[in-house]
Amino acid sequence: MAATWCFNLQKRQQPLYKNCLQLLVFQRHFAEKGDKNWFRSLFVHKVDPRKDAHSNLLSKKETSNLYKMQFHNVKPECLEAYNSLSAEVQARLHGDKDYPCEVVGSWNTWYGDQDQAVHLWRYTGGYPALTECLNKLNQNKEYLEFRKERSKMLISRRNQLLLEFSFWNEPEPRSGPNIYEMRTYKLKPGTMIEWGNHWARAIKHRQENQEAVGGFFSQIGDLYVVHHLWAYKDLQSREDTRSSAWQKPGWDSSVYYTVPLIRSMESRIMIPAKNSPLQ
Repeated sequence: MAATWCFNLQKRQQPLYKNCLQLLVFQRHFAEKGDKNWFRSLFVHKVDPRKDAHSNLLSKKETSNLYKMQFHNVKPECLEAYNSLSAEVQARLHGDKDYPCEVVGSWNTWYGDQDQAVHLWRYTGGYPALTECLNKLNQNKEYLEFRKERSKMLISRRNQLLLEFSFWNEPEPRSGPNIYEMRTYKLKPGTMIEWGNHWARAIKHRQENQEAVGGFFSQIGDLYVVHHLWAYKDLQSREDTRSSAWQKPGWDSSVYYTVPLIRSMESRIMIPAKNSPLQ
């Protein structure tokens, strides 16, 4: 009786065994197809390659301007002499048409890194203009003497090469008095396009008081760095202008979607130098 029951059980299990075997064969065949394997697709994320560089997608097509941002940390006792010397040299470069460069703005940091000078240069013609300018300056004995004298006043210095966002204003000279805020964002790698897409919509909320001066992203130096430059009459005007943006539909969502893209951020409040085109 028991033997008969076992035999019948084995007989009933044969279809189940065959089905399991067929399933294993099917799974092996399916897995050999590589990308069609549903299990593998849970772990492999395919990203479509971009057809163009970030710089071409985000920067202005109608211009070929390249920008350089300089950060000079000055010895406290030398700041006044440094400002006078820099103003003299910048005026000479502006007046010489053989140099395809111009200073857009010069500032001293008020809140942020103390005893710091910030200079923004524009090279009309892009990288060839930058190279031409540097070659000429290296042959200019007066400029080399200036650099030697300036080095005695500095603690440290660094620079970046930048492009401007296509949806921002072109930095133009403006009368003062103003204070300037430079908000610097260090983004997560791979998020620059997304940042640009959101800010292309968000910038319209920050134009009513003409506070938007310029927006830039780095090409050489620290990468995935964004600088937004704003102008205000004073700190209270800054507070009022920034608060009013939150009353405009769409600003809150722009902030919501861009904050996760940021690794770190910094705000500098800057006072324009006497010779700065941005006053």
